Amino acid sequence: MTAVASSIEDRTADADNADNRTPLAEISDLHVSFGGREVVKGVSFTVDAGECLAIVGESGSGKSVTARTLIGLTGEGARISAEAITFDGRSLVGYRDRDWRRLRGREIGFVLQDALVSLDQLRTVGSEIGEALTAHTHSHSGGVLRGRSPLRRAEREDKVVELLTLVGVPEPRVRAAQRPHELSGGLRQRALIASALAQDPKLLIADEPTTALDATVQAQILDVLGEAKERGNGVILISHDLAVVARLADRVAVMRHGEIVEYGTTDEVLRNPTHEYTKSLLASVPSRTSKGTLLTSGETLPQAPGASESDGPPALCVRDLRKSFEGRDKTARPAVQGVSFDVLPGKTLGIVGESGSGKTTTARMVLGLTDPDSGTVELNGRPWSALSDVERRANRHQISVVYQDPLSSFDPRWNVERILRDSLRSRNLRGTALDDRISELLDSVGLSDAFRRRHPLHLSGGQRQRVAIARALAPEPTVIVCDEPVSALDVSIQARILDLLAMLQVETGVSLVFISHDLGVIHHVADDILVMRGGAVVEYGEADRVFGSPEHPYTRELLAAVPTIGDGELIA
Repeated sequence: MTAVASSIEDRTADADNADNRTPLAEISDLHVSFGGREVVKGVSFTVDAGECLAIVGESGSGKSVTARTLIGLTGEGARISAEAITFDGRSLVGYRDRDWRRLRGREIGFVLQDALVSLDQLRTVGSEIGEALTAHTHSHSGGVLRGRSPLRRAEREDKVVELLTLVGVPEPRVRAAQRPHELSGGLRQRALIASALAQDPKLLIADEPTTALDATVQAQILDVLGEAKERGNGVILISHDLAVVARLADRVAVMRHGEIVEYGTTDEVLRNPTHEYTKSLLASVPSRTSKGTLLTSGETLPQAPGASESDGPPALCVRDLRKSFEGRDKTARPAVQGVSFDVLPGKTLGIVGESGSGKTTTARMVLGLTDPDSGTVELNGRPWSALSDVERRANRHQISVVYQDPLSSFDPRWNVERILRDSLRSRNLRGTALDDRISELLDSVGLSDAFRRRHPLHLSGGQRQRVAIARALAPEPTVIVCDEPVSALDVSIQARILDLLAMLQVETGVSLVFISHDLGVIHHVADDILVMRGGAVVEYGEADRVFGSPEHPYTRELLAAVPTIGDGELIA
């Protein structure tokens, strides 16, 4: 019997006998404080072998701090007290750094939340995963390397490719040789998951593991986590996506302000919630049925000004865009192949597709940040892609962008006021007029003047995204490109941001190009849908038609892959 097969057999037997032994992990009456401020208040739960516990709640609820306590990464300056913190029958109270290092990776794996910055930018993806494979080789007693001597280089490279294939990375040998900045956000996230799975840990803590992934890859990752659970691994899933929770979790703990406010089986919590906060989370989930309403109140959304084709030119007219990039092997790979679409004034185009489908490259060409190899972009009926950099700069105020990761798009030295002042340069405002406009922008995104002096590092994720939207609105554009603007936000903050964008569109008549892997979000916000695969458009049309009667097999595959709560009420 191979080491891998032996490991799986042992774990499956452990899972079958789970009722006869202590929990795999247990936290009892956990309290965590930073600088005298208590952020976790008396939290208790258990995780059995072969079970998934999901912890849900909004930003700042204490869910990540709680999970990190199990691997000794609670945070610098943390004061921790607990009646018990145990793993695999051992108390973790009093563990030192060297003890935690023996535990991490080998017995408890951790998938970090922020794939955009968590990988070492100076190493290849293969080196990163290879390091995880070689760590603890001699002492590992339960995972895929049990009983093995250190891997030879060729074996390690093959295992890296196997892991990348497992988590759905295309061209795994090519990707293994690339550095993180050469990969899309979704590919980086998959590389992190591959690294965490390398030692087949008994417990896997997954902090927002599918945040940056499209529906089909998300489904594949959930299958991987589900298979680990079936082998007897325990899983702690931290997620703001309640449909993901519904698909994978056996039990759910809902946290708010450092406390667990609702705890039970997944079916009980998601179908028959008893706490008002849980009910509000479920009501905030965007879907087909929420289209045309405000998620935070349920009120009908006023109609945006909009336009018909006879009212004038589209706000954005894209024709036959093409772009290729040369890889390290000097082979030119097409990223965008013949993309065409229109966006009318006051309307929203949703763009969906898997990582690497060309969505972001298309967006960069629309913004004028990347020059197309061929094809044209017209902005408000005038040439845009054909302009020189100098000519484009003079018209830059007509089109803005809201990025997926606002923190990386801000100058960390600048406070909010400086960020907005810089974005208002094209308006030539001075003195009181400039000051008043900054106040208006902050007010439009629900922030007070008190935020002027604050720096992005001291803002929550939702607050940063509000500042990013204010920055995008500052030059009074006719088009805003939103590239995964809510993918990193929990469901309640996401609902507020989507409502904010919807109301701003009604008030200003701005057109939106909205890129997202979340089909529930797309159906909620979009008037038209563009489905991309392999750099090409495979389906394009009115949103209700595309979701209700998809024509292309890939669109049907995307919709079939979306996890749902209950009988599919998240998506058509």
